[in-house]
Amino acid sequence: MDYTTYVGHVEADGDLLVTAAAQDLSADIPSCPGWTMRDLVEHVAEVYEHKIACTQLGREPDPWPPEWPADRDPIDWLNDARTRLLAMFAEHGPQDPSATWWPPDQTVGFWARRMAHETAVHRVDAQLGVGQATPVDDDLATDGVDEILTIMLAGDWSEAPSDEAAGQRVAISTGGRQWIVALEPTFIGVEEGRGQAAAAVEGDPSDVLLWLWGRFPDERVSLSGDAATLALLRSRLTLATQ
Repeated sequence: MDYTTYVGHVEADGDLLVTAAAQDLSADIPSCPGWTMRDLVEHVAEVYEHKIACTQLGREPDPWPPEWPADRDPIDWLNDARTRLLAMFAEHGPQDPSATWWPPDQTVGFWARRMAHETAVHRVDAQLGVGQATPVDDDLATDGVDEILTIMLAGDWSEAPSDEAAGQRVAISTGGRQWIVALEPTFIGVEEGRGQAAAAVEGDPSDVLLWLWGRFPDERVSLSGDAATLALLRSRLTLATQ
């Protein structure tokens, strides 16, 4: 997906998030236990503020977060922060520099992709809070599956090793693509392509994305193969997406 498309999804899914949130700021968010709609809205606004600061400063803002005004209307704050985030994307190209938490990509383009997925998932959270969730766009959701697997899950796990992992492989398929996840004790490998696996996860792109993010139950996707391997994948995903 290109930069303009990601930015368009930030705008479109942001509109849907605000529409849902404005219905009831006191609503509980079932996909984020312990959060109300107000908590969700303030979280997204703060996330947007952080990406703006990372780009303006060219470094991670520290200290973070600042003391936000206690009496600030959360919907007004979200709308203001999103307007400034979209303005930042309009003023910059995808290769312009920005501080990010992923060393291989220190660009504004990284944040355009990340904020498109952040907004889409939290838009679903907001809609679930008022009982009217709609699917994530197929292309965006398929790209989101790639993002969560290759950027958030894959890599060095030596600081949180697993005694259960011993090279178990899981095939994750959606949107005409497949990824093979290899669960090692101190490393998780992810490769796109076909391959042998002890377990598999399949489904529509939106359902698979939201399952990976812990938003949807097992019943929303097709799970097959070794149950222990699937449970291990779930435990690793839970840590990766905290």
